[in-house]
Amino acid sequence: MDKIETSAEAAESAALPRCYEVHANPEEASGNKDLPKPLQKPVETKSPAQWAYERLIMYIQNFEKTLDGDHEVAMGFTGGDAGVMRIEGMGYFDPDIITFYGSDGGGAKTQLVQHVSQLNVMLRALPKTVEDKPANRIGFRLAADLEDS
Repeated sequence: MDKIETSAEAAESAALPRCYEVHANPEEASGNKDLPKPLQKPVETKSPAQWAYERLIMYIQNFEKTLDGDHEVAMGFTGGDAGVMRIEGMGYFDPDIITFYGSDGGGAKTQLVQHVSQLNVMLRALPKTVEDKPANRIGFRLAADLEDS
């Protein structure tokens, strides 16, 4: 049986963010996703940069959960010949800039600064760089920092 909401509850629910997904693989979780506490705040209280940053953390962390111990998260670039960047850090500059820090396939230090209106991130799995060490999980560190702030 559906719950009847007051107009105030309906307005509040409409302002709160939610995440919904559908996957072709029936073993993948589809439907509404439970959001971490920092992402449950009304969108109006955040800049576009902060809001994009927080959601990217969730996507990176969820992507990393699908990786084996020999792979790390990276992002691919569209257009041109920029290649792939291993994600080693991420940040934002209010009101509208997202920054990715990392290294390219050859190990060169790389930084991408992007306006939120141009945000287009393709997450990719790359083999880890050091064979003897565990795979780097940036999503976990980003999410922990988000919870602490």
